[in-house]
Amino acid sequence: MNKEIIYLFIGFFSLAAFAQNDAKRLTHFNLENKVAIQGYDPVTYFKGKPLKGKKEISTNFEGVIYNFSSVANRDTFLKKPSIYEPQFGGWCAYAMGSSGDKVEIDPETFKILDGKLYLFYNAYFNNTLKSWNKDEVSLKKKAEMNWKKFVN
Repeated sequence: MNKEIIYLFIGFFSLAAFAQNDAKRLTHFNLENKVAIQGYDPVTYFKGKPLKGKKEISTNFEGVIYNFSSVANRDTFLKKPSIYEPQFGGWCAYAMGSSGDKVEIDPETFKILDGKLYLFYNAYFNNTLKSWNKDEVSLKKKAEMNWKKFVN
C-alpha cells in the first residue's frame, strides 16, 4: 500500500471515531434540539448573570450547540470550551450527587465552583442549590463518580 491510501484509512477511521464520540456525548447531555443549557450563553454565567443566547450567534462543540448573547462571548468560548461547558452534561448537580439521576435544571439556578459551572433544579419550592450547599464536598465527589458511569 502506498502512503496516501494509508493516510486515507487513518483519516476515515479518525472521523468515524469522532462521529461516534459526538453521538455518545449527545446521549448524555441535557439538550433541547441539540442546544445546551436551554439556549443560555455559557460564558455569561462566569460574568455573574446568565443571559439567553441567540440562535444567530451559536457554535457546535463536539455535537452540542451553544447559543451566545454576543460574538465576543462565542469567541471566548471557542478559545477554551471545556472551561465553559456545564458539569455533568448540564444536568442537576445535586441530583447527580444524591442519586446519580439525570434531572432537569432551571438555567438561572447555578453556581461557579473551582472555575466550573454547576446547574440545579429549582421548581415547586425545591431549590436543589440550597441542598447542595449544605453538603457540597460530599455531593460533588459523589456526582463526579456517578457521572463517570454515564460517560465511560
